[in-house]
This record gives sequence, C-alpha cells and structure tokens, in this order.
Amino acid sequence: MKNLNDNEEPVVAPPPSVAQPELDAPEPVLEPELQALESVPTRFSCFVTGTDTEMGKTLVSSAILYKLASSGQRACGMKPVAAGATMIDGALHNEDADMLIAAGNVHLPSSITTPYMLREPAAPHIAAALEGVTIEAVPIIAAFAEIQAASDAVVVEGVGGFRVPFNDEFDSADLAAQLNLPVILVVGMRLGCISHALLTVEAIVARGLVLAGWVANTADPDMRFEQENIDALAQRIPAPLLGRVPRLQEPTAAQAAAFIDLAGLPGWPSTRVQS
Repeated sequence: MKNLNDNEEPVVAPPPSVAQPELDAPEPVLEPELQALESVPTRFSCFVTGTDTEMGKTLVSSAILYKLASSGQRACGMKPVAAGATMIDGALHNEDADMLIAAGNVHLPSSITTPYMLREPAAPHIAAALEGVTIEAVPIIAAFAEIQAASDAVVVEGVGGFRVPFNDEFDSADLAAQLNLPVILVVGMRLGCISHALLTVEAIVARGLVLAGWVANTADPDMRFEQENIDALAQRIPAPLLGRVPRLQEPTAAQAAAFIDLAGLPGWPSTRVQS
C-alpha cells in the first residue's frame, strides 16, 4: 500500500486556470445587512420618557421632531395620553400635544395622535375615571400603526415618569414595552435627580427595552453642582448623553434642538441629507 511519500511524481497544486469556471458565478455577498440598509428608506422611531412630570419631555420630543422635519423627513409626534385639556373652537386641546403637532410636519386627526385626551390635569387613571373612560393598549397601538404608515419618523411622548398608571393593570411602562421602541430618557436636572434617573434606567432595562440615550434638561436653574451631577450620571447610565438643554427663557423646539445630537442613533437620517 502506497502512502503519499511513495508517489513517483510530486503533488502539485492545480494551476489558477482550473478554477476559472467558478469566476463566472456570482460573488458571495459578504455583508447582506449593509446592502439591505442602503436600499431601505431611513426610519426613526422612539419613546421619550422622563424622570418625573414637568421634566422637559415635551420640549425634547418637539426638538427631535424639529430636527427630523428639518432634515426632510415626514415626522409626526404622538402623545397617546394627555391629561389636562381645554375646549378651544369646539375641540379639546392639550398644550403638550399641540407643541408636538407644531414641531412635526405630518398632521393627522388628534383622535389618532392623542387617542386619550382627558380634561382633568391629574394622574391619567384618575382623569380617565372622572370621565368614565378606561385607558387601554389596543387603541393606542392601532393609532401608532396609522401614524407610522403615514410617516418616515415617529416620536412617542410618554406621560409623567416611566411608571404612571393608566388603569389598575396597565401603565406607561407596559405601553413602552408593547410599542417596543428605543427609549430616550429626559433627566430633569434638580436635587435628587441621580436616584430618580438610575431607578428609571433600571425599570427600562428590566423590561428588555433599548435605552438609546438620555438628555439632561435643566429643571432647576438654581441647582448647585449641576455639571458634577451630569458627570455622575454619565458614569452610571449605560447609554450616551445626547445633549444638555439649559434653562430657556422662551423654550421652543428650534432652540432646544440646537443642544441635542442624535446622529448616532439607529435609524437617524444621514447627515448627508440634513440641511
């Protein structure tokens, strides 16, 4: 029995011409994900929550919408539940919901962008009970689907903090989990914000949601050691700091937009198409 060393002639690798027929075959696609991303239109959606009520969620949400609309995207804001509405010209209006509408450039009926518009400026489950309404997930998710179909980008603003109850079995954290959007956390910079922010981060991560980033918004203009607090949070929050919004005399979406940078977020429009 021969072994390879017994061959009379040395084994020589086939010349390059032997592999020639395979050169006509299509080249293997090494990175299909990258090619797919180039052919799919950019889409961006997020859920904006805060460490508490009156922490700047609406301002930051409006700033995001302003940046999206300025880049040529069809951008629409959604405030699923708004507590504190007044009747104007025969229709209920909420200040936060109106600010989102003004910042975006896709205008849909308020029954879609705010499925639950409640009169009483109170916790949503209390305001809803006063009107004999039960806040449920299905109408909100259906409305979100309509908004998404009509838009390139959707910004959903939560209510109050992350775990505001809607009814006995459903709260804003449950809604965020069902929508399953990347979360942007607005931290109101004031005394006590570190604990509030870190507890909120834990609640977001515990639900398997992606914390895309956080924004520091000056809630108390007289806060001492604000930068030191921001530094402490940056060391502990496992997501990028997207901006620091100072106290603005007359806050507008355009003004706040100058202080945040979302270019690194998944789905954010390329800077090549932004104005």
